[in-house]
Amino acid sequence: MKQISEFSIQWVKFFITKLRSVELKEGAFHAILVTTGRKSGKEHAVELKAVFYDGKFYFSRRTPNSDWLKNATMNPLVKVKFRNETLLGNALLVSDQKLARKISQMKYADKRAEESRVVLEVTLHE
Repeated sequence: MKQISEFSIQWVKFFITKLRSVELKEGAFHAILVTTGRKSGKEHAVELKAVFYDGKFYFSRRTPNSDWLKNATMNPLVKVKFRNETLLGNALLVSDQKLARKISQMKYADKRAEESRVVLEVTLHE
């Protein structure tokens, strides 16, 4: 049986504590989405207006023609950076139009809230 070092136990406790300390209110804010390039394989970071809703992060745009969106659909393992934290998650396009509209309404307080958008959902790793 393999022994677990005290360092490993402390690291796990630190990680769990840090994850629990990241508390967000539902709503819009700026975050950095880090994707892996679908052609280069390199990390690409872009600052975007994000929405946190029901325990998940959402990023959206009017068309599917952005590199970050194409990268995330090709390589769904992404990072979300905010408040000096980096969180790992899996990205998935939202097909539920009711949810997509809700995200747009949370993100925008003007006529853009009613526009059709492509929405990317990021579910964090536990």
